[in-house]
Amino acid sequence: MSENQNPTPGRDVSTTSGAQHPERFTDPGVPEHKPRLTDTDPAARKRNERIVVILFAISCVGAIASIVAYFAFRPDGTTEGTRLSTIMLGTTMAVSLLGIGIAAIHWAKSLMSDHEHVDERHELASSPEVREVAVQHLTDGVEDSGIARRGVLKGAAVSALALFPLTFAVPLISSVGGDWDISKFRHTLWERGKRLAYDPTGRPIRAADLTVGSAAHVIPEESEEYMQSHDWITEKAKAVVLLVRLNPEDLRSDQSPEGETWSYDGIVAYSKICTHVGCPVALYEQQTHHLLCPCHQSTFDMADGAKVVFGPANRPLPQLPITVDDEGYLIAQDDFAEPVGPSFWERLK
Repeated sequence: MSENQNPTPGRDVSTTSGAQHPERFTDPGVPEHKPRLTDTDPAARKRNERIVVILFAISCVGAIASIVAYFAFRPDGTTEGTRLSTIMLGTTMAVSLLGIGIAAIHWAKSLMSDHEHVDERHELASSPEVREVAVQHLTDGVEDSGIARRGVLKGAAVSALALFPLTFAVPLISSVGGDWDISKFRHTLWERGKRLAYDPTGRPIRAADLTVGSAAHVIPEESEEYMQSHDWITEKAKAVVLLVRLNPEDLRSDQSPEGETWSYDGIVAYSKICTHVGCPVALYEQQTHHLLCPCHQSTFDMADGAKVVFGPANRPLPQLPITVDDEGYLIAQDDFAEPVGPSFWERLK
């Protein structure tokens, strides 16, 4: 092989060339320490200290503004009011938290010691001497931070950290003890004579428009004005229904415990809220009449009272009793016979 030819792939080049690698490489050490402006200029150090104090002060202002915003911008039951309240709370809390974070970073980068320290690896079991050294390191770290010598800086940091928890503690404490009436979960917008409408258009549903095997997402028919309100969003979440039309002979259970018929000509309606943890149940399999929850795969048999055939749910979906009015529109016979949604809260029987 000539000198200009490449060596055989995989061959040790160092061996071929005759070069010898040392068993251990010399420790190159750490780069030479470069002092910062704040390390050499007292005026710059004092200026950066004032910046950190100002940042902590901004955090304090944000925390106080968050508490003021919580009481000044209360949700008024409209979507706009809720949005404004959320924006004001979020903005003021962000200012408070960002003030603390930026101040801490600026403090660490400009005022705290930035000297490099090298610790040799040692056994995991620490001797008393090592523990004493560790405590000394912590003491030195506190000394390096300069917090003991900078009273104003220490006061600003403590104030910011003390005020920030109030931004979420006040709303939480204020919300405790408001409405403990769990009976509201038992009732929805459905009532006798309320028409079933398509979600989200609100167009009433005729029984004749549904073919066998079809499924529809259903909400109660309401006025346009009410459907634009914030209250509608909350009430709709409890009242959503899945409507399916089956062959009447496929139905194995369509009656209430009292023997009343809750379906109409093979059309059944069940709550869309899974009885496991409240996910929307909307995956319908026409051939088996099974309704699948996409979250945890609870499966309900629509032809047999929406009973659970698979998954973690422990009770059937509540059924909405339906019939038709004089114009052929589907209407509710009454509200659900039991509370809708997950089974983990206390239920009234």
